[in-house]
Amino acid sequence: MGLVLILVALIAFIVLATSRLKLHPFLALLAAALLAGFAYQVPTMEIVKTITGGFGGILGYIGIVIVLGTIIGVILERSGAAITMAETVIKLLGERFPTLTMSIIGYLVSIPVFCDSGYVILNSLKNALAARMKISVIAMSVALATGLYASHTFVPPTPGPIAAAGNLGLENNLGLVILVGLVVSLVTAFAGMWWANRFIGKDIPLEDNGAHVMDAEDYAQIRAKYGVLPSATKAFAPIFLPIGLICLGTLVNLPAKPVGEGFVYTLLAFLGQPVVALAVGLALACTLLRSDNKRQEFHDRVVEGIQAAAPILLITGAGGAFGAMLKVTPLGDYLGATLSALGIGLFMPFVVSAALKSAQGSTTVALVTTSALVAPLLPELGLDSEMGRVLCVMAIGAGAMTVSHANDSFFWVVTQFSRMSVGTAYRAQTLGTLMQGIAGIITVWLLSLVLL
Repeated sequence: MGLVLILVALIAFIVLATSRLKLHPFLALLAAALLAGFAYQVPTMEIVKTITGGFGGILGYIGIVIVLGTIIGVILERSGAAITMAETVIKLLGERFPTLTMSIIGYLVSIPVFCDSGYVILNSLKNALAARMKISVIAMSVALATGLYASHTFVPPTPGPIAAAGNLGLENNLGLVILVGLVVSLVTAFAGMWWANRFIGKDIPLEDNGAHVMDAEDYAQIRAKYGVLPSATKAFAPIFLPIGLICLGTLVNLPAKPVGEGFVYTLLAFLGQPVVALAVGLALACTLLRSDNKRQEFHDRVVEGIQAAAPILLITGAGGAFGAMLKVTPLGDYLGATLSALGIGLFMPFVVSAALKSAQGSTTVALVTTSALVAPLLPELGLDSEMGRVLCVMAIGAGAMTVSHANDSFFWVVTQFSRMSVGTAYRAQTLGTLMQGIAGIITVWLLSLVLL
């Protein structure tokens, strides 16, 4: 029992350090790893060695993937490709189903672009469409926000799911994570849209927070700021070609070897490695550079991407250190006997992730910390197969979106840009993410009945 109490105390320390004391998650996770070493009586000379080994081990492979994915996202954001993606969806779906259109736009844009940035970029488009179609701004805001949130939480190359997959030993099988993540995230996006539809016919007053009410003219000005927008092909290719290559790499490596083991296998297996696939995506993204000095522009975008990726890399590495420390303790054996008797399986990582998310606000921190915590327990949870690990990533992702409220920066981005009162935001956005989390874990559980 003492082993579990130590674990509970460590989780409480991480939550309090990041939420109340405002300690950066990187330092909080490193401190938790150090405290775990002493509390579980790991040999003193092994503590630092375990921490540094865990830190470097997770970043040795996943770190490059995170950086490349972030740089691609920055280029897409700065080039206006996100606007092109949004307008392409509108052309395909028309304006008959406004919340569905907004949800799908958010779902697609947030695969390469952080959900916070995606919301800011698309806010004026959302408001312009709401005014043109005479639809509640609240409904459109929730549809956009939950659509962005869905793929942000489940689908690589978004950094959070990549880090969780790496912690659970799936760094060489991201294609399977992507395929399952696309399914689970689509269900959660529709759950968010369903919640958004509750506000379509409601006349909820917006806050006068001093923000300018954007309309169609403002959207036209923002669109014009980018100059000539890239074509749909150029906008979608840097993200969807790498995803396709990664998925192909996973398929050709199946035990049945569907393409044999000749040249085609070697080529697809090489291109399907996430680092190589994202390098191809980055090369395609370079076609979106439009300044007269493309070398300088590319340099600037790479610098922006590295700066954006740095905190995620540090948190991911510290999460790996924390997980490595837990692996060398007797905690796994003890919890194995307890958890296997309870038979809670996928619900354990979901509950831990949801508790961390609700307490400290960051989806990425919840994904990284929970995956590091759960990794040593996979055999005891009955999730030690390849598909078991993938579904564990999905369960953690479902928890990591439950719920977005006042300690989450995304909550305030949605609230302020949509001019919702805090009370309205809790009813619309926070409860919407709760519906998404519940829909996510139910979907993962149903998949486990078929796939495990």
